[in-house]
Amino acid sequence: MEPEALKELGNDANGLMTYEYIANHIDSITVDDLNQLVDNMIHCDHSGQFIVSTARYLHAIDAAKFAEHIDRLIKAAIVTDREHKYIADLLASIWGADYKEHAEELNAADDNFRRIYKRIFPIGI
Repeated sequence: MEPEALKELGNDANGLMTYEYIANHIDSITVDDLNQLVDNMIHCDHSGQFIVSTARYLHAIDAAKFAEHIDRLIKAAIVTDREHKYIADLLASIWGADYKEHAEELNAADDNFRRIYKRIFPIGI
């Protein structure tokens, strides 16, 4: 990744520029580049909107290849999206459209799923 591009992305106000860079350069991004881009995304996206979009995008492109980055993005989204506007979109995108049918086993097996699910579907409310 060009140092000039990284410097420009350092001025990203909300994560959109970083998301677009990832989407437009997905075929040429190295693991180190993606680490820096995910760090930048987490730093500049204060709502979680583009963090979630990036996680969904990487999952759709190659869930296994980008698993580490997707995990980091999901964890950041859980913390960042305090109003739960965007994290609900992760449920079907990451765990499948039938996630509700498997919620019990997913809750037991996946901490990220459990954390999102209990925020979206709180028990006792």
